[in-house]
Amino acid sequence: MIFFEAAKWVPFIIEEIMPQKGEKKISLETVVPFVFLVGSVCIPHLDSYAVLKRIPSLALLPALERLPMEDAGQTRLSLSKSLGLIEGYGGRGKGGLPATLSPAEEEKAKGPHEKYGYNSYLSEKISLDRSIPDYRPTKCKELKYAKELPQISIIFIFVNEALSVILRSVHSAVNHTPTHLLKEIILVDDNSDEEELKAPLEEYVHKRYPGLVKVVRNQKREGLIRARIEGWKVATGQVTGFFDAHVEFTAGWAEPVLSRIQENRKRVILPSIDNIKQDTFEVQRYENSAHGYSWELWCMYISPPKDWWDAGDPSLPIRTPAMIGCSFVVNRKFFGEIGLLDPGMDVYGGENIELGIKVWLCGGSMEVLPCSRVAHIERKKKPYNSNIGFYTKRNALRVAEVWMDDYKSHVYIAWNLPLENPGIDIGDVSERRALRKSLKCKNFQWYLDHVYPEMRRYNNTIAYGELRNNKAKDVCLDQGPLENHTAILYPCHGWGPQLARYTKEGFLHLGALGTTTLLPDTRCLVDNSKSRLPQLLDCDKVKSSLYKRWNFIQNGAIMNKGTGRCLEVENRGLAGIDLILRSCTGQRWTIKNSIK
Repeated sequence: MIFFEAAKWVPFIIEEIMPQKGEKKISLETVVPFVFLVGSVCIPHLDSYAVLKRIPSLALLPALERLPMEDAGQTRLSLSKSLGLIEGYGGRGKGGLPATLSPAEEEKAKGPHEKYGYNSYLSEKISLDRSIPDYRPTKCKELKYAKELPQISIIFIFVNEALSVILRSVHSAVNHTPTHLLKEIILVDDNSDEEELKAPLEEYVHKRYPGLVKVVRNQKREGLIRARIEGWKVATGQVTGFFDAHVEFTAGWAEPVLSRIQENRKRVILPSIDNIKQDTFEVQRYENSAHGYSWELWCMYISPPKDWWDAGDPSLPIRTPAMIGCSFVVNRKFFGEIGLLDPGMDVYGGENIELGIKVWLCGGSMEVLPCSRVAHIERKKKPYNSNIGFYTKRNALRVAEVWMDDYKSHVYIAWNLPLENPGIDIGDVSERRALRKSLKCKNFQWYLDHVYPEMRRYNNTIAYGELRNNKAKDVCLDQGPLENHTAILYPCHGWGPQLARYTKEGFLHLGALGTTTLLPDTRCLVDNSKSRLPQLLDCDKVKSSLYKRWNFIQNGAIMNKGTGRCLEVENRGLAGIDLILRSCTGQRWTIKNSIK
């Protein structure tokens, strides 16, 4: 107890004596004897270096362990200096505060900022070892974990990332992961073009962290999904952690993750995500969240489930249906048993949803840990931007065809694609279907009922897509400005505002599919019997059921059951075309897709 009361001050004292801007540099050799002295005084009969390694917040020790003591300070400074980078614990952005540039520097930063999607010029002015805020719930800091935990291989994927950002991710991982738990760090280069990411990167990590960091080079651009699989192949730790190469770790992040996996090897663990602002590198706290998704399979933050809120303990794990994708940790062997990520997917998008669904259906679980926090840069621009929408759509259809059973229609509806012959080659999914069968996985209905009950369901849909009138085929029914609550006509594009959905009950919905029951749903087309303009209202708030019910068959009229009026177009010449309600004149409507 005496030791820990004294030793807990060591990191703060070191930080105070580390040089600030303009001060004379203090070599590592000056600091080290002081640190050893504290350990020796507190517990003389123990090896002081071994004791000091057990202080999680003392980030110097991994570096000390891996470098000859007499050369440590000189080596680390010369390595970073040769790349124009900074090490140490002070300087701009210290503690996760926003960093700034002078007006002259701001001008120099514009080009790199646009190139990387974050302020890479500013990043070079921020120490690779900076500390960030500890946003864990208070109770997390009081929890104790077993000394013997499985070792982790940390895998970073990058393509044309700024060198300073990659190295800060590596430094942060080393500084904040206990030495005895960190098996290795694996950097997977997905065929980058930047010269600084070749020899300079490799030379730095091998000299700075000899024997700890491996660099894997893809010979062609594989995309994030297959690059992660390549990292898994060379990993030797019992646990594998997959991270974007633009993250920073909070002290104490690893122990709760590894403890949960040690308790149950079939858990996939997601550290809670905080935000690193792409312009100032300020670290902002994100609220504790689960990770969900829309029916397009775009990931999103969602509210934790009710039972988590009811427990009243913010340190508890949060059940999550899927993952955002920037970081996850999993038992290496279990990950292989459940088929890794789908190698038939391209680039990224959808693999994070597939993993969540697959884990839950096939005997595992997925959870977010508030006691483990990782800060992540949300970039303005991403390296795989070329046609990423197409790849995400294709990947989503693979997930739907393998895992979603009858609910696969929801994905096709969300993307406004026909169920048959959608015009997208999704590749062969027979191996993934065979995997599901061999693992004896549950059905998707079970997943919705037990894991993602908040997800809205649209089983009552019988037709969907753009609605066109035979008198105006170049414009489509559109929800218009949300605040107007009035449907309009607009040039056809087929995306969310023009996604019409006709149901078995005769409701005509308009707008992108909803996500969870805690968020707004699509609205209903309504004839209130008073206005010539068709209203768009929340279905549940329409008092008269008939006013929101319509008779419609393909290539026929759309007639309201309550008023008998038809939805039609009125051509006003130079004034344009209006969408109105009036006595039926025989106009016909067609909707793009139907469900048989």
